[in-house]
Amino acid sequence: MGLPGQLGLRLPIVQAPMAGVSTPAMAAAVSEAGALGSIAVGAVEVDRARAMIRATRERTMRAFNVNLFVHATPRADAAREARWIGALAPLFDRYGGTPPAALRTIYTSFDDDDDMLAMLVDEAPPVVSFHFGIPKPGRITALKRAGCVLFASATSLAEARAIVAAGIDVVVAQGWEAGGHRGMFDPAAADDRLGTLALTRLLVRETDVPVVAAGGIMDGAGIRAVLALGAAAAQLGTAFIACPESSADAAYRAALAGEGANHTVMTLAISGRPARCLPNLFTRWGETVSAATPDYPIAYDAGKALNAAAKAAGEGGFGAQWAGQGAPLHRAMPAAALIELMWREAVQAGA
Repeated sequence: MGLPGQLGLRLPIVQAPMAGVSTPAMAAAVSEAGALGSIAVGAVEVDRARAMIRATRERTMRAFNVNLFVHATPRADAAREARWIGALAPLFDRYGGTPPAALRTIYTSFDDDDDMLAMLVDEAPPVVSFHFGIPKPGRITALKRAGCVLFASATSLAEARAIVAAGIDVVVAQGWEAGGHRGMFDPAAADDRLGTLALTRLLVRETDVPVVAAGGIMDGAGIRAVLALGAAAAQLGTAFIACPESSADAAYRAALAGEGANHTVMTLAISGRPARCLPNLFTRWGETVSAATPDYPIAYDAGKALNAAAKAAGEGGFGAQWAGQGAPLHRAMPAAALIELMWREAVQAGA
């Protein structure tokens, strides 16, 4: 089952909507190359999100994807957050920074953001996708009436069935190998940690909507493999981090090119949600801390402050350097050239 025909895609490839890495320039380059480019607006306010959508449209007339976070409203806990700040305080001291006096909810869930919904209905991007959950029914209806094709991430069959029942058009099967945040609806629930191949095949067999495979896919051979399992397309994120259109900083790019790419880790410490990261000073600290992590994205407020303090002192090892298990397979080249290369590889792999 292919992706919806109105998207007009030439190639079954989706560039993952990586907050903090993807850009309008990247999304447009990918879309112009015949695949589906993506931008992520879950970490920005509505005016910035509108500007990103318009900046993408200025660069391409083709379909692109706008991604949002649908996390549960976090539960503030002043005592827990104070303990977390206290645990981080020695790191702030090391780099001459001052820890926040209190932590904030830095990202508003799409389910709590009426202004973002109104903007999306007004702009009507071709694709809107969701991570961490499913929006309320009225929001889904409004976006579909605006003509948007809807995608949502699933890490399990139960999540995929909920996505289909909600009327969303496409399921993104996020395997355990994937970089960045796990899309689990409930991060406190047990995680079966299904790999991309097993999850993709399960969702293809057990659901009746197109499935996009995501996690650990870095080249044409990987794309061909998931298409053979019945996926409508392959979604790749880590493959694009080293592209010149990426907004990854120098420390992130250096870490991706280093030995740590062979040893990605799942961490709670940076943001408060499980996320696959290149091993760095922050993830190593997270393996030793005993304090309970505040809810996402409250914990991320502290993580971003610490990263800013460390970077100001010349240390880049406290960033959110998300990457999947396929990180050592990345190639540094323009996004459009990477799309063309990967599709040639996919064709060759299927010969």
